[in-house]
Amino acid sequence: MATAFADQLRSLTDDALGALIQLRPDLVVPVPADVSALAVRAQSRGSVSRCLDTLDEFTLAVLDAARLSRAVETAQTSVAAILELTTGSADPADVRVAIDRLRARFLLHGPEEALQVVGAVDEVTSPYPAGLGRPADYLDAQAAALCADKAKLRRTVLAASPGARAVLDRLAAGPPVGALSSNGSVAEPVQWLIDNHILVQVSEAGRAPRADGELVELPREVGILLRRDTGPLGQLRPVPPTPDSPVRDPKAVDSAGAGQAMEAVRHVETLLESLSGEPAVVLKTGGLGVRDLKRLARAANLDEPSAAALIEIAYAAGLLGEADAAGTGRGVTTSRASGLVDEIFLPTSAYDLWRALSIAQRWEALANSWLAMTRQPGLIGQRDDRDRPINTLAPDAERAGAPQARREVLAALSDVPPGTAPRADEVLELLAWQSPRRARGRESAHRDALTGAAALGVTGLGALTSYGKLLQVEAQIGDRDPLGAGPDGGRIPGASDAVRALDALLPAPVDHVLVQADLSVVVPGPPEPELAAELDVIAEPESAGGASVYRVTAASVRRALDVGYSAGDLHAVFQRRSRTPIPQALAYLIDDSARKHGGLRAGSAGSYLRSDDEALVAEVLADKRLSTLALRRLAPTVLCSPLQLARLLGALRDAGFAPVAEDAAGAAVLARPKVRRAAPRTSASARAGDQAGPPLLAGPRLAGVVEQIRRGDIATRAARRAPVTVRAANGQSVPGLTSVQAHTQAMAVLQQAVRDKARVWVGYVDSHGATLSRLVRPVSLSAGYLRAEDERTETLHTFALHRITAAVFEE
Repeated sequence: MATAFADQLRSLTDDALGALIQLRPDLVVPVPADVSALAVRAQSRGSVSRCLDTLDEFTLAVLDAARLSRAVETAQTSVAAILELTTGSADPADVRVAIDRLRARFLLHGPEEALQVVGAVDEVTSPYPAGLGRPADYLDAQAAALCADKAKLRRTVLAASPGARAVLDRLAAGPPVGALSSNGSVAEPVQWLIDNHILVQVSEAGRAPRADGELVELPREVGILLRRDTGPLGQLRPVPPTPDSPVRDPKAVDSAGAGQAMEAVRHVETLLESLSGEPAVVLKTGGLGVRDLKRLARAANLDEPSAAALIEIAYAAGLLGEADAAGTGRGVTTSRASGLVDEIFLPTSAYDLWRALSIAQRWEALANSWLAMTRQPGLIGQRDDRDRPINTLAPDAERAGAPQARREVLAALSDVPPGTAPRADEVLELLAWQSPRRARGRESAHRDALTGAAALGVTGLGALTSYGKLLQVEAQIGDRDPLGAGPDGGRIPGASDAVRALDALLPAPVDHVLVQADLSVVVPGPPEPELAAELDVIAEPESAGGASVYRVTAASVRRALDVGYSAGDLHAVFQRRSRTPIPQALAYLIDDSARKHGGLRAGSAGSYLRSDDEALVAEVLADKRLSTLALRRLAPTVLCSPLQLARLLGALRDAGFAPVAEDAAGAAVLARPKVRRAAPRTSASARAGDQAGPPLLAGPRLAGVVEQIRRGDIATRAARRAPVTVRAANGQSVPGLTSVQAHTQAMAVLQQAVRDKARVWVGYVDSHGATLSRLVRPVSLSAGYLRAEDERTETLHTFALHRITAAVFEE
């Protein structure tokens, strides 16, 4: 069979072979040496399982029909047999489309009248196709006799009591096996079914029947009889389920999503600014403590799950990282018994670059990292296997399948009509139809993906936004340089379509403010980066949103003077930026603060304090609030303190004075407060690009792969000795294959050869270290050894699997 399979692949046109590679890209990772190697890989368990994971519910049901309709003698089926089995359950045209889909992937192969199912399908799927049991003649002779008499079988089933009929209906729905009670007793309805040969006792699911088995199995013929209303395969759905959900105006969806996108960006900025001002401790077990999470959630006015999700996304985007706590210059509180802190969470240097981007670009960085991160924020707060809570950024929230679950959810939302807002249960039902094997067990990950999409504004009012759909398409296709030479892992520079679409929905950045009489400053829209930087220095934020509000205070004016602004500079800023008249109170506040600013001069002694105003120096010395500074008069205009300069300046400012630092020459030291950052980290989206799966080949690259396989096939068939992959055991190299990959491919060949009883060339290393090759027929593969027959010498050989270097079918 293996040779026949390879011959069928060999007979394909280049276009058909390229189409197979596009449908199953894992077949060319790495590129196989020839068509025979491609055939082995296409029949291996791993490749077949990955291919089945991409098929929908209806196509898998048609594949079950092919398995059920196989002839016992030839193990072959036909298109006509499959159509007969699905008659009354589905439209024949839909069934033929599904058959073509299976044949295009070579899960079914051969002519229409003699189709064969790839052997690995039976190994990686349920032993009970369509939930039906094995034939009665295989299970039990008496059950086979009963099933052969269809009239008697119907009468026996009709004679079953209500309890026995309930058992039959449950087993007919699938799976067709059930367990007997653990204490050995059998319920009366089940015993009646066994006595009347409707159920057969078996020892283990899929194994040979036994009279004293612990399980019971419903024969296939009885299951088909009980499914007479729905058909042998049960209820078939050729088309995906349609969500019964309201359809919203796409413009309203985009507007709501854009507003949420702005909020997400603002909340991330608030959370990171809070961590910059007061870093959080990295727990010994990893992650962020519950107390710190509550503090950050209050600062951002969020609930704890939402704050945790945004922190996870910021960390995945490389905006947050760990830094050594030594020398932080800030008081870091901790609940550890030792009182020592090794690491703290701080924004990284990438955060400052991120803040300089537009809102749409900042959102895209967060959304791409959310799509690519291998963490599931919905697990935070739940209990792990050891009944311990899962903390934010803790290793327990890692889930390798999370990125795939998010892509599946966005793909499902993009498949429904624009504006459709399906409920979570409807999305799960749609996913369960599109890829039943992959969706099984991922319900929590899919729900978490829906929650994350709503929090980031990828969806609005429950429907996928227009820019969210563009994001999903870009994430699926990827704007990447084929050579991978571009920046950021090969991403082509320039704004993406999603950024441009979101930019068109967001309000334009403003370069002006509205100063009110109560010294509040209203920004009627998202501020430009330059205006935002000025407001961060000269005003205190009060509220954020579409229109943010700041307030000018004496402390904010003093902070601006400390970093180098003069009174004239501040007046000029407000005159240039404000669209409303400047209140007189603001002008007075600036002038008064500037007049007091620098009246005292501080330096290192420990530290000293001087002023040309003797009265001011006397006032400071007499102030009881400053007694902890231990000030001492050195001269009428000079005081000194044993404390360091930073503590002296802080205490004086807390007491209402406005001192400035000076250097050794007496010049004022004007500087912004030092901001500490963690080391830069690679974002999750960049790492996902580096760890991309099988490439989506097309065009010249696909043609080149096909040509390489054809050339290798010609070279292999021209050789009159062991194939090149086997001769590699004698010291020759095999292009494109590592030793691990060659050994893995050899195991797949041997598994197929055992099934087909085919002869193979085996390359191996003997006990003396010599490299040899031998043509044998494998008999068994178990317990770490291959047992194979050499027909030429009529001897049975045993090979240790770890000594086998290659295996190729005989041409």
